[in-house]
Amino acid sequence: MLLISPPVAKPCEPPAGIALLSAVLRAHGIPCRLLDANLEGLIYLMERPLIADDTWSRRALKNLPANVAALRDPQTYRSPDRYARAVRDVNRVLAVSSREYGAVVSLADYGHSRLSPLRSADLLLAAEHPDRNPFYPYFSKRLPELLDNLDGGAVRVVGFSLNYLGQALCTFAMIGYIRQRFPGLTIVIGGGLVTSWMKRPGWRNPFGGLVDHLVAGPGEVPLLKLFGVDGAGRQHVPPDYATLPLDAYLSPGFILPYSAASGCYWNDCSFCPERAEGNRYHPVPVGEVLDDLQTLSAEMRPALIHLLDNAISPALLRRLIDTPLPAPWYGFARFREELADADFCRALKRSGCVMLKLGLESGDQGVLDRLRKGIDLGMASRVLTSLREAGIGVYLYLLFGTPAETEPAARRTLEFVVRHRESIGFLNLAIFNMPVCGDDSAAYETEPFYEADLSLYTGFRHPQGWDRKQVRRFLTSEFRRDPAVASILRRDPPLFTSNHAPFFTR
Repeated sequence: MLLISPPVAKPCEPPAGIALLSAVLRAHGIPCRLLDANLEGLIYLMERPLIADDTWSRRALKNLPANVAALRDPQTYRSPDRYARAVRDVNRVLAVSSREYGAVVSLADYGHSRLSPLRSADLLLAAEHPDRNPFYPYFSKRLPELLDNLDGGAVRVVGFSLNYLGQALCTFAMIGYIRQRFPGLTIVIGGGLVTSWMKRPGWRNPFGGLVDHLVAGPGEVPLLKLFGVDGAGRQHVPPDYATLPLDAYLSPGFILPYSAASGCYWNDCSFCPERAEGNRYHPVPVGEVLDDLQTLSAEMRPALIHLLDNAISPALLRRLIDTPLPAPWYGFARFREELADADFCRALKRSGCVMLKLGLESGDQGVLDRLRKGIDLGMASRVLTSLREAGIGVYLYLLFGTPAETEPAARRTLEFVVRHRESIGFLNLAIFNMPVCGDDSAAYETEPFYEADLSLYTGFRHPQGWDRKQVRRFLTSEFRRDPAVASILRRDPPLFTSNHAPFFTR
């Protein structure tokens, strides 16, 4: 089997999903190979011959080797200005390289002037004309190299891990090419985006005849079943990154991504996609997590460990204190009383924790209560203080325009951020999107959000009239312009955001 991570996603760490799938398949004797087509494809676009017609592009092309090397050099991360210049210049090369195809490729996303990943007809059109994709010269050469032979036997199945909208058009272009060039192969697609599509109300598969199997949720058992293996009682195995080009990612050392659980242990927030889609919480036993991380770290010597969980469980946090990891680590956590304890945070720091991502969403207690966040603002304040005093960076996530929020409540969020500006390293500001599925959405008057059959969100009439236009105006003209907020936002690593932020906290 060939497992593919398609363009475009941030090329800073290897794809965890296909690394775990391949480990499971190999453990059951099924030959498997990995292709990070995202990393390889982006490098292809950077390095292909180009003609620049403006000063910025000429400079970016001239300095490309130095800038790529800089993003892999720890010293660059000591100078935010040098880092930002390298990112923007590399990004400029990608934009120039892709524009003749009507596409806009960046280090973090893929856009197209005519095609939308939210319309199944456009995805099918991308599959019908794969040569119109900017990555076509890359994958039309690379895929035949891999599909003609695999460990001495012909490839039977090709699987795509489709997690982000920015990957969708490229995924279907690659699928279309395979269908034309290798019509006898079985094609499977899974991943987070596919799961969300399949959990939409009234889902009907528009890709029949092109894709043989769509997989919702974890793919290990369905793939084993496809090969005639009963994986219901399978043993846990750690992900296998060994066959990926670990020194080629755009980071100052190897980042080891690891998922200790699927789903969320809290699973009660209003409008949560995990809850709306019925994704249950399935943790890996904490002892096995620690064994995996110790073994993988000894083998791969990561510069950073990225815990991918929606929220790291309290049990795992406590065990990490008792058994520190051999490399710095970061991940998402919930605001909890443990993190308000200064001694607990200092112990977390000694365990290797360099940054925690925390979803506060609002600085108004009434909003938090109505969203069922389970967060007390007084406790959140103590958490931020304790983490700052321990030397752990905070990447804070805020969400504006929820049905529970009003403009005065949004201003209280601004006041909260200003009061805690010394404890907040980075900020993520988002505008609320109403999921198309889930019981919470039924209480509101909805309207079309995108004229597209694969949209995951719906428009809604805000009960207080706090609509998206007003929210955007507030964020642009008031929130972002506050000197304290602007100072925090300037620290955010461009394009790579939270994936590179830990390297700026030390």
